[in-house]
Amino acid sequence: MTPGRFISLEGGEGAGKSTQIRALADALRARGIDVVVTREPGGSDGAEAIRALLLTGNADRWSARAEALLFAAARADHIEKTIAPALARGAWILSDRFLDSSRAYQGQGELTDVDILTLHRIGSNGFLPDRTLVLTLPDTEAARRAKARDGDSPDRIGGRSDEFHRAVTGAFERILREEPGRCVAVDACGDAESVTARLVAALADILP
Repeated sequence: MTPGRFISLEGGEGAGKSTQIRALADALRARGIDVVVTREPGGSDGAEAIRALLLTGNADRWSARAEALLFAAARADHIEKTIAPALARGAWILSDRFLDSSRAYQGQGELTDVDILTLHRIGSNGFLPDRTLVLTLPDTEAARRAKARDGDSPDRIGGRSDEFHRAVTGAFERILREEPGRCVAVDACGDAESVTARLVAALADILP
């Protein structure tokens, strides 16, 4: 049995993760690979219940610490109920967001990157993807795409300030610099087919 792989797609608002994860899954299935597409927060019954708590309500519904704990709890259930069983049968798992989104979004201000990583070590034994593909896009284009997608009704995290989202972009850039063995930047500019081809190319060394 060929080994399973766990791939996460990351990036800020408007980077095109949801579109690209479906296209990447199709490209891998065309190669005969068993693919499971999932997301965070969510991806299991328990995690989806927590997702509803996280993404609805007022911006101040949760404190920074409570929000980080909820994300960590959702991730622990996601790994146990969905990711680990799929890997055990040799599937490839593609996740729309994972730990690095918590580092970029929840690791702002009150909580540090070390805090987020500590929660992940406690909740999920430090489990990491085999590869993390970070879709990159200029802030102005990302904001335009997010506006076109969400209109005037973004969720409670997507609706945060431009300053917050610029800080998120900076956090992803830092993660890319610090973890080049796991994380790969993928240019999200241009037509969707070209971006998908770049994603496949970023996995070429581990494709069967």
